[in-house]
Parts: sequence; C-alpha cells; structure tokens
Amino acid sequence: MTGPSTTRASAFQLRDVTKSFGEISVMKGVNLDVLAGERHAVIGPNGAGKSTLFNLISGQFPVTSGDIALNGRSITGLSPHQINRNGLSRSFQITNIFHRLSVFENLRIGVLARHGIRFGLFQPVSRMRSVNAETDEILEKVGLQARRDHLAGDLTYSEQRALEIGMTLTTGADVILLDEPTAGMSRDETAKAVDLIRSVTEGKTLLMVEHDMSVVFSLCDRVSVLVYGSILATDTPEKISANRQVQEAYLGEEATS
Repeated sequence: MTGPSTTRASAFQLRDVTKSFGEISVMKGVNLDVLAGERHAVIGPNGAGKSTLFNLISGQFPVTSGDIALNGRSITGLSPHQINRNGLSRSFQITNIFHRLSVFENLRIGVLARHGIRFGLFQPVSRMRSVNAETDEILEKVGLQARRDHLAGDLTYSEQRALEIGMTLTTGADVILLDEPTAGMSRDETAKAVDLIRSVTEGKTLLMVEHDMSVVFSLCDRVSVLVYGSILATDTPEKISANRQVQEAYLGEEATS
C-alpha cells in the first residue's frame, strides 16, 4: 500500500463544519481533508458522530455552519442528488437495495439514471443494449454474475452488501463513501469484502466508516479519529494505533472489551 503524496489534490474538504439538532451539538468544527485517490477511514466510539458526518458530506443533512467542498467546489446546501451528480456516491450502514427487483435490475436502475434514460417500452434497443452491457460489467466487478436474475431480497447478507457497493459504482462517481461495509460479516466474508472494496475503488477516492481495525489496516492509507464531534487525529494506521490519545479515547476501549 502506497501512502498518499503531500502534493496530491484534495478530493473533498470539510472546513469548520458544525451540526446541531436543536440545542444538541453533534459536529463541533470538523476539519477534514481527504486526498484524491486515497483510501481514508473514519473511526471512533459509538456516538462519536460518524454517521452524521457521512450524512453531512452526502447532503442527507444540511450543515449548521462551515463548508464542504468536492473537487475544489463547494457542495454545501446541495441535495443528495446534486452531490451525486458532482461525483460522490455512498452506501448506508443498513443495506439499501430494492428487494423485489433482480440483482441485475437493481444495478441497471443506477446505470439508466446516470445516462439520463427513463426505462420504458419505446426506448431504442441500441441504448438499452449499451446500458445492459455496462450493467453486466458492474455485475462482474462485484462477483454477482451467478446471481444476476435472482431477487435481491434472496441474496445472503454479504451478497447484498456487495450489491450495494455495485450500486455505488453505477453512478460513475470518483468519490465513494462506505458506511461500515463489513459490519455483521464473518471473518471469511470480511476478507472477501476487503478484496472487493480494494478492487472496485482502485483509482478512486474512498472514505469509509469502519470498526474493524484489521479492515482499516489492510485497506486504508490514512485514518481520522472522530470523538464526540471533533477530529482527534489524522495519520497512517500505524501511527494512529500508537497514538496515546487515540488509545485512551477509542482503541483502548476495544483492547479491553
């Protein structure tokens, strides 16, 4: 794994981002710089604000103050759809797929949307052939060719997570956010998921929330530690694991649990 270059451009930046729900302050002036092409993890104890952070970046929640920039352009105040069109795609902590559609249909919806095509009976066959071919390519990338025509709801949990990762690829986004992609998986399933994530994010920027430090160490160039709405530290996985403040705030909890 090659560490990020200090001269590499930023894929996205958060500057003094705050988020409050009424009188409750959840994000407290977060500054975060994720470099283009790096794999970056956010870790932290339960209740630290990791899911809120993802919701702010992807436009699910509006920021209270501060700014979020994607590829040098502010996306603050944009809708999730607009942010996606600007090149950012995310998965969710809870699997978010269409259970009554086939695996292929789940992926094709995203491909159609990216090309601005509405599915209908009178679509030119040539356009649908192109869309279908692109959908099959994504199926192959996520290893679900054998499950192509199965209902998404009939997939195993790990297969559903792979499908959801495939759905983030249908948008063609260069920046991908994955929220706990290996949660609930066995050791073998986790190993396969790590291989899949490494493969499909090659050449892209990845920001992931992850509790499993073995996953973080095997995938990520840098790690940011979020504690009670503030970034405590950002560094390589090795330096983060040796950071005494981080050990006391988060890793120490895991070591003794």
